[in-house]
Amino acid sequence: MLDFINGFNATIFVLFTLLYSYQIAYVAVELYHTRRKKMRIPQAKRYHRFAVIVCARNESAVIGQLVRSVKLQKYPKDLLDVFVVADNCTDDTAQIARQAGAIVYERQNRQQVGKGYALNYVFHKLEDDYPDRYEGYLIFDADNLLCPDYVAKMNDVFDQGYRVITSYRNSKNYDTNWISAGCALWFLREARYLNAPRMCLGTNCTVSGTGFLVASSLIRENNGWHFHLLTEDIEFSIDCASKSERIAYCPEAMFYDEQPITFHQSWDQRLRWSKGFYQVFEKYGKLLAKNMVCKHSFSCFDMFMTISPALLVSISSVVVNSCALLLAVIDVKHNVGVVSATINAICASCFNFYFLLFALGLLTTITEWKKINARPIKKILYVFTFPIFIFTYVPIAIVALFRKVEWKPIAHTVSKSIEELQ
Repeated sequence: MLDFINGFNATIFVLFTLLYSYQIAYVAVELYHTRRKKMRIPQAKRYHRFAVIVCARNESAVIGQLVRSVKLQKYPKDLLDVFVVADNCTDDTAQIARQAGAIVYERQNRQQVGKGYALNYVFHKLEDDYPDRYEGYLIFDADNLLCPDYVAKMNDVFDQGYRVITSYRNSKNYDTNWISAGCALWFLREARYLNAPRMCLGTNCTVSGTGFLVASSLIRENNGWHFHLLTEDIEFSIDCASKSERIAYCPEAMFYDEQPITFHQSWDQRLRWSKGFYQVFEKYGKLLAKNMVCKHSFSCFDMFMTISPALLVSISSVVVNSCALLLAVIDVKHNVGVVSATINAICASCFNFYFLLFALGLLTTITEWKKINARPIKKILYVFTFPIFIFTYVPIAIVALFRKVEWKPIAHTVSKSIEELQ
């Protein structure tokens, strides 16, 4: 049994190292790239006409500030319109959005629930009501706030010919507690140490639900928005990668969003994400694997590793070691070596996992220090709690395997202005 445990743990370690070492290389690329200061997006030759799209369900507390931040953009006013889809609302979201200056569509559909359906609805409405008017659509959630130069910076990248562009996601409530900080730090890490090096290396970035631009030509080619799994953002990203439609990244376009502040909210949100990743893996896993082999697509490999249920491998390692420990304890007199080796393996796995996440959190906090809205002591404290926050994904991933998960709205209550965050 001891040989089996040692062999199993060694296999898991080697497998993870081989499959995910490229993300460590991403970190090195970004640090080298930052030191050389090579990434400069040329200023656009012209201003393009955009529509800002917001899907909102009972978001009266925050929708006004988002529309206001769009109206404050340093961009020609006649080339930027705001459309809000008041989706199955039972409050005054539509009225507040109109008062703030948005064009509002009210949608009531209890069968097709979720952001993907609302996006498809508004894209078809815009095609009917404003044919060929807009060159691109900027997609946001109702709790977001845009920095004043956001659209101008996205326009610079769009002018280079990219049809899908994602941006830098910051948090307007990082300092609330370890839960909001944990989620926010993950998105900061994704922007700086995943999407930035992807952009530098010329491979595909990923869209994370909000804060992205998509060309109207691509929407027409797709006949709307046909991504309706629980994680429609990663589904869209994989669809782009499989079709060699490169997703770009604009590091200078920064927006803020609100993170969950209670564990219950965070659990519901991440349960949906986990279930959505399983759905996407089931639907697109074979296609990505085929493109990896037949087209030698690194982007498809990257997307495959992004959605692969790697956490389940970690869980299986814990389960195997725990079962071995239990069996050994039953007859501890003859299995002292097994007990000791298994306990050491479990502790080593937890320590290595914690240390790796701590290192990622620390690096991200140091490099993004000035952009994080929190007191220094909280920035330091939340580096230590970041691995614990990620550890809580383990039970979430297990529950997501067996439970039916549906989209649930998360209440947004942090009604800050963009001026308060800068």
